[in-house]
Amino acid sequence: MLKNIALSSALLMASALVAVSCGGGSTTNTNSGQTPSGDSKPAFQSAGDEGTLTGKIIFTGAAPAPKTIDMGQDPVCVTAGTEKTTEDVVVKDGKLANVFVYVKSGGAADKYSFNPTGDAVLDQKGCRYHPHVLGVMTKQNIKITNSDNTTHNIHPSPSANQEWNQSQTAGAGPLEKSFARKEVLIPVKCNQHPWMKAYIGVLPHPFFAVSKDDGSYTIANLPPGEYTIAAWHEKYGEQTQKVTIGAKESKTQDFTFSATSAYAPTSLKVEPALVLH
Repeated sequence: MLKNIALSSALLMASALVAVSCGGGSTTNTNSGQTPSGDSKPAFQSAGDEGTLTGKIIFTGAAPAPKTIDMGQDPVCVTAGTEKTTEDVVVKDGKLANVFVYVKSGGAADKYSFNPTGDAVLDQKGCRYHPHVLGVMTKQNIKITNSDNTTHNIHPSPSANQEWNQSQTAGAGPLEKSFARKEVLIPVKCNQHPWMKAYIGVLPHPFFAVSKDDGSYTIANLPPGEYTIAAWHEKYGEQTQKVTIGAKESKTQDFTFSATSAYAPTSLKVEPALVLH
């Protein structure tokens, strides 16, 4: 019996030694070289050989006519601005505006970490958001201003970031917000004026642009490499293309959206087709 007790004690001591040597309990591994929540990617440093990607967003087919917005519920909005039409589809001379063009993956976007510089601005003027589509970096400061003589309510509805909902009275100072995680794209609405809509694209790098009224876009300072470039539109969905940028190269890459390919999100689950024999 004494022999069995001694054997059991030896086994318990051996188990304890194995647990300690394998990092059991609350010990911390200090040999990884990384902080638990830190970014393991090296900080980007320019090599002076960056290139530029430009292009046009082309629209084919008959563009839907802009719808007139009834702003009658707020007399200030009625007289605040001259633009009184929706912005979901803005086409001029066969070119599509408000398309968010960005590096989805590849090259420097995957290899390096980037720190945001400067503030992004989202203004409320004429009871509309300006700009309609805004690109920012993760953790970049966003100044939200109110240029109208009425109260607005800013309400982003993200899925990967924290949702918030805050009012801003006329003459109030800017609201300062930021988003911590990548998300393309976050819809923004005003609970006070339901026609006010905007979208914010959040990326961990600065390689993005929004197409102008003439459909043009420019992504500058793009390091050499192979990239997947995406073009996102609120109604016509997203397209992707592969692009290779050489040292100091200026490359053109156009995207084409069609009036017949409107994006229609749905929660409908598609089941496999039934095969009859």
